This record gives sequence, C-alpha cells and structure tokens, in this order.
Amino acid sequence: MTKKPLNLTRLSMSLPEELLTQLDAMIAERALPSRSQMIAELMRHALAEHEALTRPEGMLAGTITLVYRGDRGLVRQQLMQTQANYLKEVISSQHVFLEDEQSLEVLLVQGPAVRLKSLCDALQAVRGVQQLKLFTTTALLPPLHEMDGASGGADARAPLTTETKQGCAA
Repeated sequence: MTKKPLNLTRLSMSLPEELLTQLDAMIAERALPSRSQMIAELMRHALAEHEALTRPEGMLAGTITLVYRGDRGLVRQQLMQTQANYLKEVISSQHVFLEDEQSLEVLLVQGPAVRLKSLCDALQAVRGVQQLKLFTTTALLPPLHEMDGASGGADARAPLTTETKQGCAA
C-alpha cells in the first residue's frame, strides 16, 4: 500500500527566547528529530481540545485513563455499570492492578464530545476514583462493522437479540 505524500507548508514564528529554550529542551528529552514534529504534535492536542469545547456534538476518539482504589465498596462494579451505560462510546478497556490496592484502567472511547465529557463526569463521581484523564483526537476509528443494505440500518454495536443468540448457538 502506497502512502499519500503530505502537503507541507512552511511556517515562520517568533517566540520569546525562554519559550524556545524550553521547547528545545523538551525536543531533546523526547529525542524528536525536529521542532516541526513537536510543534505539530502540540497543535494537534490544542485542536482536539478546541474541537471538544467548541463543537460538543463533534465526534472524537480517545482514551480515558483512571486510577482508583479497588479495595473500598463496590468501586469496580460501579465503574462497570457506568461503562455499560455508555456502551456506544466505550470501545474497549484494559485493567491492571497497581500497588497499595490501586487499579489502573484505560478505556478506548469514541463518540460526541458532549457524551465523552458526560462519561468522564460519571466515572469521576464514583467514590474511590483518584485520577481521571481524557485524551482525545479528531481522528476517528474506522467503522467496526459494515452493515449491508438488508440489515435495515441497525446499529452495528447493538446487543444481540434472543433470536440472533439462538441462531449462533447451533
């Protein structure tokens, strides 16, 4: 598969010397090949954040990273129930146990910015959640399932019906 060449545009900017020194230090620490790559990354982050704030119905993809204490109450069950309430937005999750009864969970999400914010608020409200960070991008996941015209336009992520489940069991 051949990659389409990028159309690049040259940009000239003036920065305070201290800011440029800090930028160059960050580039060196991350071993990036150029200032352009770092500035482009920073711009992508700013544009995704701007998109979430100015277009709440705009589609975004990203991750939600949670750190929580799993030794108190029904934290895990409440987090699972919250994720189930946002089934269309939560694509997958990864969980690991940390030290001191803590857990780290990363959710892969996609949906309207307003729904992702609502999901974050609901997760943060669970007692025991210590940290939560949403990272978004305007680049979207491709459709998970292509539906043919005969399906009547049903949601590709809709739960299986009893009828469908029986057909699978045979």
